[in-house]
Amino acid sequence: MDDALDPLVPRPLDRPRPVPLDHDADLTSLDTGKILAAPDDPADWPRWREQLARWRDEARDQQNHDGTLYERDDLRWTRGCFVVSQVWLWDELLYDFETHQFTPERLLADARERFGGFDGVVLWHAYPVIGIDDRNQWDYYRSVPGLGRLVDDLHAAGVRVFVDYNPWDVGTRRSGPDAEELASLVADLDIDGVFLDTLKQGGAELLEQLDAARPGVAVEGESTLALERLVDHPLSWAQWFADSRVPGVVRSRWFEQRHQMHHVRRWNRDHSDELQSAWLNGIGVMVWEVVFGVWVGWNQRDAGTLRRMAAAQRALVDVLTDGTWTPLPDLGEEAAASGVYAARYEHATGVFTPMVNRSGADAKLVVAGRDGLTAHDLWSGSRLGEGEVEVIVPAHGIGGVWQTAADADVSWLSPLSLEVPTARFEHRRSRLVARRGPSWADGRAGAGAPSVRVPAGEHVVTVRYRCRETGLYDDAPFVDEWKPLHPRLHDQRTLDRVVSLLDDVGVATTEVSERDFAVFVSETGHEPVVTAGDGPAWVGRSAAESDDDRPVTEVDLGDARAYAAWAGGRLPTEDEWQLAGEAGGLARLQPEVWNLTESERTDGRTRYAILKGGSRHRSQGSDWYFDGGVRGPEFSAKYLVPGLGLGRSTSIGFRVAWDLAEETP
Repeated sequence: MDDALDPLVPRPLDRPRPVPLDHDADLTSLDTGKILAAPDDPADWPRWREQLARWRDEARDQQNHDGTLYERDDLRWTRGCFVVSQVWLWDELLYDFETHQFTPERLLADARERFGGFDGVVLWHAYPVIGIDDRNQWDYYRSVPGLGRLVDDLHAAGVRVFVDYNPWDVGTRRSGPDAEELASLVADLDIDGVFLDTLKQGGAELLEQLDAARPGVAVEGESTLALERLVDHPLSWAQWFADSRVPGVVRSRWFEQRHQMHHVRRWNRDHSDELQSAWLNGIGVMVWEVVFGVWVGWNQRDAGTLRRMAAAQRALVDVLTDGTWTPLPDLGEEAAASGVYAARYEHATGVFTPMVNRSGADAKLVVAGRDGLTAHDLWSGSRLGEGEVEVIVPAHGIGGVWQTAADADVSWLSPLSLEVPTARFEHRRSRLVARRGPSWADGRAGAGAPSVRVPAGEHVVTVRYRCRETGLYDDAPFVDEWKPLHPRLHDQRTLDRVVSLLDDVGVATTEVSERDFAVFVSETGHEPVVTAGDGPAWVGRSAAESDDDRPVTEVDLGDARAYAAWAGGRLPTEDEWQLAGEAGGLARLQPEVWNLTESERTDGRTRYAILKGGSRHRSQGSDWYFDGGVRGPEFSAKYLVPGLGLGRSTSIGFRVAWDLAEETP
């Protein structure tokens, strides 16, 4: 296989860019690199550093680089925003589906315990559910009750809040130019930053409108930011940056030392490479454990390493951004032979020497003293004293020394003595949230309604689905892969399994109609538990005003379960729905809509359900939209369930199923 297409091998554009070492070499090839590779031979490092400095000087002159943005007081916070987490707005650490309340205290408590806290949170909101109907990306923020209060609570906890901008959202309803909509949202919610999704940099109009709406808003581009745009983007997320064997320097950070970046490889279960690169380059890391509904949690060792890193980086932010940075200083032959590499940051307040260990064994190193400065171990948090000191850098880990005045405040070092566990990935398996609707006194004899009979016994079910980043059930679709691309991303996949049904089941021939549901509401007084925006259209609609040929929509699982119980039945499982459809006889009311099934699952962080049947609605213009179009019974779609009523859609309805008694001869 061509290694450019091997999912476990970095693409050419992700690989570290070699630095020419000839004195008269053309260095412009470095302008578009991600990480500038370091030579393997320590004897070449001095020349390598000279070439890096020469390239930076020449590139700055060529770009006429202006660092005014980084001197603004209202953007100074970006320098210290080291740990950012991408969080699905309905992550069950952030939102409680039982009480229908946001719970930022749970998310932040978990972050403090495991990672040492978050400096920023990206509230990821629309993808991967957007496109199921005509709602646009702004609707998925604007329709959330209490979102402003959530932002205020995060701010009160000292956490910066980012929103997500999807420039590919061109096929849903148009409500205004993107720049205006985003600026208005930022102003109304008091947002600190904007994450650009699939977009390396924002246009001039976008940046101008954001700055006018709320000065101090930071725009964070995805992946490789062009040199000329480092003047107006104080942040970028360093997605899929591969380092050299000997650690190199991150190009954007070397060019503009005050530019903050967040290393991330979203599908990895081992983050030691990103952590080591971030540690030496003085940049941040993105914690992304729920990747669009798939659990790819951080192992305990990496989380503990980040806890140490973040404490040091926050305390030494001025050293990292304003100090004199020397990559790969000479630590002696023993260090290089042991696989230990370092950087050095010299500042008026002291000297910071971060180190990384690429080997599988702990390494003990000697660090030269600095006159009048006291050394502290950045792995153990202990005071080492003055003069020459010894420090241990753990296998595949980080370490380092902070040398500062004896009376300097180093209270931030005390938590670093916490033990870091060994690596262990926590697998999460979702469980069915099987719920029956309320029991009604006059429960109906639904078994006699027109239905397709599915016999008891074992059935082989072949499920087809489009492999988006959500996967279909629990397993991550792209473990340890570099950027998923076609043909693996968005391709059609097949899953076979054996299903056992204990009893015969009847699945209703048609969906529940608007009129059916209106009668139910009239007789029971059923009301939506939570609503978003103006609430579902069926509220207050009489049977006379309802259509018997249109499926009821804008229902959530609670609404559908309540109706099914009133009808003496329940929702069909996804397998029962499919088997009935493949047997023939399932009709569709018009317009066709997705059908809910009794398939709600949660792994404690993500709640989702399987939809069947497809819908007439199809959002055009992007592969990132939810699946649209009418589908065969074998097709399944994973629907991440939003809270506070946003899960209701004009493209989702349901039908009822009944357990059938055995026929007597």
